[in-house]
Amino acid sequence: MRGHPIHILRITGFLDGISLLLLLCIAMPLKYIWGIEQAVTLMGSIHGGIFSLYAVAILYAAIRVKWSLLWPAAAVIAAFVPLGNFLLDWQLKKAQAKFSVKPFNYAILVYSIVFFSFIDLFTQLPVMSTFAASVGASSFIVGIVVGLYSLTNTFGNILSGIMTDKVGPFKILMIGLLLTSSALLLYQFVDSPVVLIIVRIIHGFVAGLIVPAAFTFSANTTINNEQGKKVAFTGTFVGLAAIIGPAFSGIMASKTSVPFVFTCVAVLGFALAILSAIFLSKYKPLKKEKEKTVEQAAGSFFNAGVMKAYGGAFFLMFSQGVIAYLLPLHVQTLGYDSKLSGTLMSTFGIIAVLMFVLPTNRIFDRVSPSRTMALGMGLMGLSQLLISQSSTTLGLYFVLGLYGIGFAFLFPSINTMLIRATPAELRGKAYGYFYAFFSLGVVAGSSVLGWLPFNIIEGFIFTGIILLLFTVFIALNKQKEQAFNH
Repeated sequence: MRGHPIHILRITGFLDGISLLLLLCIAMPLKYIWGIEQAVTLMGSIHGGIFSLYAVAILYAAIRVKWSLLWPAAAVIAAFVPLGNFLLDWQLKKAQAKFSVKPFNYAILVYSIVFFSFIDLFTQLPVMSTFAASVGASSFIVGIVVGLYSLTNTFGNILSGIMTDKVGPFKILMIGLLLTSSALLLYQFVDSPVVLIIVRIIHGFVAGLIVPAAFTFSANTTINNEQGKKVAFTGTFVGLAAIIGPAFSGIMASKTSVPFVFTCVAVLGFALAILSAIFLSKYKPLKKEKEKTVEQAAGSFFNAGVMKAYGGAFFLMFSQGVIAYLLPLHVQTLGYDSKLSGTLMSTFGIIAVLMFVLPTNRIFDRVSPSRTMALGMGLMGLSQLLISQSSTTLGLYFVLGLYGIGFAFLFPSINTMLIRATPAELRGKAYGYFYAFFSLGVVAGSSVLGWLPFNIIEGFIFTGIILLLFTVFIALNKQKEQAFNH
């Protein structure tokens, strides 16, 4: 059966196996024996593109086929073993008739789109500054190039929110996926700082269209008593992007090139656009009974719940910007290898993902989001203070683990709070501004600390105090709400 997910997996696996053999047996000897470096660059790019399609096929089969997770795991392993794809194909051919196809789970596709949007962001982190320098950018221009993405992302977020409410999230998702994937291909043509600045402006703006539409689609298709759990599970894909993105781009850029890394991400985006056109266009949102919160009944869009969610989004990413800016410098000052910064950030991401996936995610539907928000913000503020006093690797790992727990409490809380404080017809606009505050927080976190006359330790202490003060504000505001309701 040609349309069967296993058949699609076999085709892409066969192509991946052939491209791997060509890379190992022809391109690499041409480079290392005869000095033809272009052979690896060209064949590596082709293999990377095919591997991206193969990865999508594995994900698609895992979603649609009723089989154990050992099969997708075997498919991933086979991609890194010469002749592994052909051995797997022999087994898959025999297994294809045994496994039935499940109805398509649209939620997994939305999660995958969120993953694409954030891996697009996180793959840039280790390579953009060096790429800018490689095309002749000065130190000042490098800073502008790095920050332009988040700045223009803000305008894309706002436009996405407004248009999502007018034409629906599906159309904006499709436009965002296609334009972002196309923008990623533009890096192939960058040969000067001016061209790079233009590409960054385009890339940041169109990438901002995706996330508000994706979260609006997810929120409008979720029953009310499962919103917190679903947002937490969505956070899993954000965390995975934070873990996989920097490692993938760092490794692949060192072996090939930065434009090739972005091309791989673009292939994933185009594949998701095709899957969305096939499946999401047919999906009808759930019909829900209208539930008015106290804030909604008042008729104001910028109500207390929305403003607290926006404040949480800003300070969450402000804290992230400070971590990205100061942690590598702190580690270097302590005399440790720079690789420790990467493993520390991975630790925070892994802890957060575990909190999202494990039964702990049920807390977000059972406890008030104001309480979990205050807990998460407080833990992140405390972590910033503790980082300033940590001088051992064990201490740093512990503190970053604590930071990951705080992140895991805060991210679903502010999303759940936003969903409950806005009616469905305004949710796109709400998410547009929400992720605009995300983008502004990233810019502010790294730039404000650079402007202020603080050393590394003082920067962490300043950030910790700011987060703890916001925690106190949330707690006091919660008490006022309870007093008002009584």
